[in-house]
Amino acid sequence: MARCTAPVNGHRSSSAAAACPACGSSYSRGYRSESYYSNPYSYPYSSSGGGSGRSSSGSSRNTKPKWSPASSPILYTPAEVRTLTPVRENVERRSSIPDLRDVFLCHAWDDRKEAAKDLHDLLESKGVTVWFSEKDVALGSTLLREIDKGLANSRVGVVLVTPALLKRLKGEGIADKELSALLARDLLVPIVHNTTFDDLREVSPLLGSRSGLSTADEQMIGVAAKLAELVIL
Repeated sequence: MARCTAPVNGHRSSSAAAACPACGSSYSRGYRSESYYSNPYSYPYSSSGGGSGRSSSGSSRNTKPKWSPASSPILYTPAEVRTLTPVRENVERRSSIPDLRDVFLCHAWDDRKEAAKDLHDLLESKGVTVWFSEKDVALGSTLLREIDKGLANSRVGVVLVTPALLKRLKGEGIADKELSALLARDLLVPIVHNTTFDDLREVSPLLGSRSGLSTADEQMIGVAAKLAELVIL
């Protein structure tokens, strides 16, 4: 009967296990399934690239909304579908209005060259037209007037909720005006980044009452992909 060589040679590598007269055959049989489960990219697209099909909060990502193309690999939680469905319905109702941007991106000034720009660039790479203050407010223009124009000419408002935005909201700055207009139009998707919905509710209970997407559950590229599916007709 073949004896395991682990006490002598150890099984610290795949070659050691394969060379063992007792374990080699079973190792060969099990290798295919083991390598599949250890490779996160073998799975369908999921929340954080980990391949579990579940978000960090444990919500199963196994749903596709009606607006998601059949060929799309993107999966949603049931809560995300419930949250985004009314927004999508408003997008479709406004489809006949010409020359609208797909997204108005509301963000804190401090995020303009980092998280906000990252989200802007990801959305544009997916064919989404974005109103973004860094490129749409000309030097010398009145900021509030340009914001009003951007809000009026966008289908959906995306609020990038970061620690910097929470700080601005406490100070009741320009972000308050933007959010008030977006909330009134009921076309708002909060994107929580490097903070939590609980932190948001402490600062803005009204905005915090809205469900949205979080980069704690998936990377920014996954958030951008869902927003692109939401707004592109």
